[in-house]
Amino acid sequence: MRTVSRGRVWPVLALPGLWLAAFFLLPFAIVAKISLSESATAQPPYRPQLAGILDAAAWRAFLEGLGFDNYRLLVADDLYWSAGLSSLRIAALSTVLLALIGYPMALAIARAPERWRPLLVALTVVPFWTSLLIRIYAWIAILKPEGWLNGALIGAGLIRTPLSILNTEAAVLIGIVYAYLPFMVLPLYGSLERHDRALVEAASDLGASPLRAFWTVTFPLSLRGLAAGALLCFVPIVGEFIIPDLLGGSDTLMLGRTLWSEFFANRDWPLASAVAVAMTLILVGPILAHRALEARRAEGRA
Repeated sequence: MRTVSRGRVWPVLALPGLWLAAFFLLPFAIVAKISLSESATAQPPYRPQLAGILDAAAWRAFLEGLGFDNYRLLVADDLYWSAGLSSLRIAALSTVLLALIGYPMALAIARAPERWRPLLVALTVVPFWTSLLIRIYAWIAILKPEGWLNGALIGAGLIRTPLSILNTEAAVLIGIVYAYLPFMVLPLYGSLERHDRALVEAASDLGASPLRAFWTVTFPLSLRGLAAGALLCFVPIVGEFIIPDLLGGSDTLMLGRTLWSEFFANRDWPLASAVAVAMTLILVGPILAHRALEARRAEGRA
């Protein structure tokens, strides 16, 4: 068995490390520093700011000016608790809906004739070819009281008065499920498409009904794809801004809208940065749980 020398491996490992440092760790460190600052009527709108890199007195004054007041406010103010809990609830509910809708779609694509699968996958990602903003504005035209949905329901005689869907949490859920559906379908399809059909046939030969064969063979083997899809959906939904802002009402409170209000309406960059840091730390939990689960499965296979 050939071994790869360390001299050849480290450049490969260094590239993603540099990418992570440049586009995540460094920006996160800047945001974390701002979160420890205080708001000020200045440009930029926070202080303290480091006056001189080589000046010990400047460093001392800079460090003394940092504090955790913004984090204390996050803990004490019910607004931020409500925004965080609402974001987690909407993200969890949206992820469940995405799984319920995306799993049958992915299974149908994986079980379709092989010549049709590329076309079906392409149709799944076709919405990505259009701007998300345009697609959400299209949902406004569909869901508003005089929109297409109410017009179709009234024309079919199913309702007499228009439904109030726009500017509600239901509209937010509809928009999120529509926008994130490919993120659930594609990992599930990748997992289901690799399954050995002989396993299902063997279960049927042993007397299992199609439903029991699905729950005992197909579903357990697709859990990795389901977990990956859930993670890809849940994490960005927690910080979603565009969809709640355009489709949700004033009662639809999410962290993304709270961040926007603090940054641009209140111009309180330190408090907004504290919200961003707190949200990032909250999202680390599901990511670490997924990595631990994958490590456990890898140990079980070894």
